[in-house]
Amino acid sequence: MADKTKTAELKEQIMMTEPKGVKALSKEEIAKADEFCVGYKKFLDNSPIEREAVRYTVELVKKEGFVEYDADAQYNPGDKVYYINRDKAIALAVIGKNGVKNGAKLAIAHIDSPRIDLKPNPLYEANNLALFKTHYYGGLKKYQWTTLPLSLHGSVVKIDGTRVDINWGDSEDESCLCITDILPHLAQEQVTKPMAKAIAGEDLNVLVGSRPFDTEDEESDLVKLNVMSILNKKYGIVEGDFLSAELCLVPTFKSKDVGFDASMIGGYGHDDKVCAYPAVMAAINTQMPEQTCITYLTDKEETGSDGNTGMQSDFLRYFIYDLANQDGVEGYRALSKSTCLSADVNAAFDPTYASAYEPKNSSYLNNGVVISKYTGHGGKYDTSEASAEFMGRVRTMLEKNDILWQVGELGKVDGGGGGTIAKYVANMNVDVVDLGVPVLSMHAPFEIVSKTDVYMAYRAFSVFFDTNF
Repeated sequence: MADKTKTAELKEQIMMTEPKGVKALSKEEIAKADEFCVGYKKFLDNSPIEREAVRYTVELVKKEGFVEYDADAQYNPGDKVYYINRDKAIALAVIGKNGVKNGAKLAIAHIDSPRIDLKPNPLYEANNLALFKTHYYGGLKKYQWTTLPLSLHGSVVKIDGTRVDINWGDSEDESCLCITDILPHLAQEQVTKPMAKAIAGEDLNVLVGSRPFDTEDEESDLVKLNVMSILNKKYGIVEGDFLSAELCLVPTFKSKDVGFDASMIGGYGHDDKVCAYPAVMAAINTQMPEQTCITYLTDKEETGSDGNTGMQSDFLRYFIYDLANQDGVEGYRALSKSTCLSADVNAAFDPTYASAYEPKNSSYLNNGVVISKYTGHGGKYDTSEASAEFMGRVRTMLEKNDILWQVGELGKVDGGGGGTIAKYVANMNVDVVDLGVPVLSMHAPFEIVSKTDVYMAYRAFSVFFDTNF
């Protein structure tokens, strides 16, 4: 083989090469990724909404020695605790040898996903059909949610204060619900509208019944009565209980391997369960870190992170303050020394829609985790931007541990945009950068990710927790 030219040697020294991609992984490593994703698919299928994601997470971590957090208890290095926020967010902490004196390591993902919520007064009857009125949640394409089999999930609090958890439509022997669409023969007006207006929000009505209540009496709204009678018999609720309920509709289908090579996973809610599960597993498998490590699964990211279960609440801040108090340091000092991986997804380059992306600064399936130095839109509005120093530390960590990684932006500069929880973490004086999994068809009812990328996210969070960073 001929010797390298001086130019080739120089290029090797100073020019950046393309991301290694899945070709750099051994068969053994790919097999580990496939095995890891078996557990991920179970998590995804059992966690369509926040409350269920929290419950399933508790099931997982209690088996691994995590106990419920007690603010009055004293914890030692290696102890593992979970702390639930109103059943819709959860923190997992592994107490470090130095506690939070030198800051905490944070991996924060969100467990809410775009969906269809019920209005406070949802049930009505029209032309002998019973339907639900809805209000969509998060940034979704409304037309994608018509003519899909949907299941009803959530909780109802009755007038006596008891809570009833609802799950209708997921079982094979259980009926589903559906949003109808107009037939193409009569859709001349609809199909001439822009996509965003072809299906109006007020038209996302859910078909829930068509048979009248069996009675000899001449009464109105008998189809509605029949539906309410069925719900009353199964769950013990009455129509007024909808006023104190959190109910939503999600696709009934389970996650599936995608591709003849089964290299990808399709399913509902990858954004952001695909980062939540690796962060949970990283916490489970962290044993005795130097600094306390916290995986936090938060709510409301898809609608701006507001509310007492969203990232803008003080729940996590107060939790860290409590841990700092135990260590004899001021909470704000612990926060200012903390570091965070904002565990959120980015858009994978889609060759079918290549014009929406800037290829050189896009993320790609099978190239590993994607670091997003900033998100936002236009002129970097609504974002925090990771410093060069922190980017350098994360980059070094990934390279030294042979973790496949890449950088990516969310499409072209003026093509749109979106945000993550990173800016709210940065507002607490914490160094933070987004690190997550590239996703195809983001925010659709059926999103797609690469199995190796999911596994690389787990490895990245694990190394982050275990590294003196």
